[in-house]
Amino acid sequence: MALTLSVGFVVDDAIVMLENIHRHIERGETPLEAALRGSKEIGFTILSMTISLAAVFIPILFMGGVIGRLFREFAVTIGVSILVSGFVSLSLTPMLCSRFLKPEREKKHSRLYEWSERGFDVMVGFYARTLGPALRHPGIVLAGSALVLVATGWLFVAIPKGFLPTEDQGLIFGFTEGAQGIGFPAMKEKQQQVAAILRSDPDVANLLSSCGPRGNVSVGNSGIVLAQLTPRSERKRSADQIIQDLRPKIAKIPGIRAFLQVPPPIRLGGSLTKSQYQYTLQDSDTAELYRIAPILEQKMRGVPGLQDVTSDLQNQNPQVAIDINRDRAAALGVSSQQIEDALYTAYGTRQISTIYAPNNEYQVIMELAPEFQGSAAAISMLYVRSSSGQLVPLSSLASIRQNTGPLAVVHQGQLPAVSISFNLKPGVSLGEAVAAVDKLARQTLPATVQTSFQGTVQAFQSSVQGLGLLLIVAIVVIYMVLGILYESFIHPITILTALPFAGFGALVTLMVFGLDLSIYGFVGIIMLVGLVKKNGIMMVDFAIEAQKNESMSASKAIYEACLVRFRPIMMTTMAALMGTIPIALGAGAGAESRRPLGLAVVGGLLFSQTLTLYVTPVFYIVMDGLQKRLGRRRGRGEKVEPPTRPAPAPEQEPVPAAATLRMSDV
Repeated sequence: MALTLSVGFVVDDAIVMLENIHRHIERGETPLEAALRGSKEIGFTILSMTISLAAVFIPILFMGGVIGRLFREFAVTIGVSILVSGFVSLSLTPMLCSRFLKPEREKKHSRLYEWSERGFDVMVGFYARTLGPALRHPGIVLAGSALVLVATGWLFVAIPKGFLPTEDQGLIFGFTEGAQGIGFPAMKEKQQQVAAILRSDPDVANLLSSCGPRGNVSVGNSGIVLAQLTPRSERKRSADQIIQDLRPKIAKIPGIRAFLQVPPPIRLGGSLTKSQYQYTLQDSDTAELYRIAPILEQKMRGVPGLQDVTSDLQNQNPQVAIDINRDRAAALGVSSQQIEDALYTAYGTRQISTIYAPNNEYQVIMELAPEFQGSAAAISMLYVRSSSGQLVPLSSLASIRQNTGPLAVVHQGQLPAVSISFNLKPGVSLGEAVAAVDKLARQTLPATVQTSFQGTVQAFQSSVQGLGLLLIVAIVVIYMVLGILYESFIHPITILTALPFAGFGALVTLMVFGLDLSIYGFVGIIMLVGLVKKNGIMMVDFAIEAQKNESMSASKAIYEACLVRFRPIMMTTMAALMGTIPIALGAGAGAESRRPLGLAVVGGLLFSQTLTLYVTPVFYIVMDGLQKRLGRRRGRGEKVEPPTRPAPAPEQEPVPAAATLRMSDV
């Protein structure tokens, strides 16, 4: 992604250098003279553009956490590319211009060139006619800028917040959950019905299906499905759309629920739950926790933006409790160990022998006949052999009762915990869902229950808090760099006036296309901070030099700067747009993640490009006037001593070697 974006960014400096040298050639200078004078004239501008743009990526480079791990290579790649392009533009580009550019009298232009030049002249003429009224009415321009600034702040708050966009990787992963206490044969039958529905979908190429205890999953009423889809170019539906079509079909199967999801591009901590996002409840009082958790789960199912709401609390599993009468068992010569061995022999997997064949070996497992395994009443029919060799019925040694209990007791941080997991409906942002769940939890849960989001949501919450700081740090870094380069506190503010317009355009573009402000979109806005200030640098730098060398007024200097720099401004903006449009179009694998970045950059450039051509000159005039007023005020505040006739110099006396030099001597 960094290399793709660099294609549009690294040519900016060379464009500015080439255009300035070509402008001198049009005035009648030889290519060598134009290269020398043009490069000297524009060198500081290119240096400012390069260093300030590379400085944008410094905060990203040194950020920790998920964002740092995601974008470290991105920041290094694009930052180094920009620095190298600046060096090439200051050295190689002028040399090539002096060798390859020709004087205007030696050139022969095609009709396309003449047609494009006429079109460009029309654009410059329109800009010149409209720039004058804008400079004569700065109040209207400043009021409009203030409104855009307020609207940008409101959009930052109102736009739905996301984290990592879902990527169609050609996979669908899901958990299945049967009734508590379901036997393996019944669970196997339900699982096969779910698998059959998945296989019948034309976009499913391969399927893996499994159920029962496995790995660290000890409960028997769960299963997994993993569907490999056909290549994206061969199907019309995305993975999310396929899941939405499969949900109502699977819901018709009684006795089983399926929780399908697109695997996230990065799994960020948390336990593996049936749905993607997790909300954990903890309480030292297990009874209170198990009472309130189902209530919150039921209310979360009523939240409009959530689906597949479930929890890992399964405490209604049918079970059989056997209470041994130890006195009677001892009288009959039966120990507790013998009773446990009898139960394990009947219902466990006791291996009693091994059959060795010529090509294989087979374990012999003892168990009850299948018709006796599904009934709790069959336990009373078991017999236990006593120490005297007699068979004693189990019903005479113990009382057998049926009740319910938990399949598993989950702990987190040494406290009993219940994790409620959920997925998002299409078009619902993660920020909206988190806010809804938090509000519902505050209304439902008692103060003794501790709550926290886990995994992806936890990383999302921490990133949202850090992204605002990251944007502020990026702006401060650019301001410091520009302040050092221009040795001024005022001019960097003028250059950065385009930022609200860029942010407004980026946020509106994301909302128009129905996208959240994800991590990628936010990085796109940070990139805009470095891109849109290039226009201001080109205008302000020219105006400063014109005021200094030609004694122009601020209004005349910035007016000339806007017209002279109009061509390189348009060229650099179009180059950046052309480099970003492929990402904004969303082509290729993983395009869902990169698309918000491309749309944010394209929308911000298009909107800010038009308005900053008028706003930045107005700010320059206003700031220049402010700077002059402050200078006059400081001048009036200083006391100037009247000149006096110097006194005759006294005779020089030898100064001791250890004498102290006083300030008055200086």
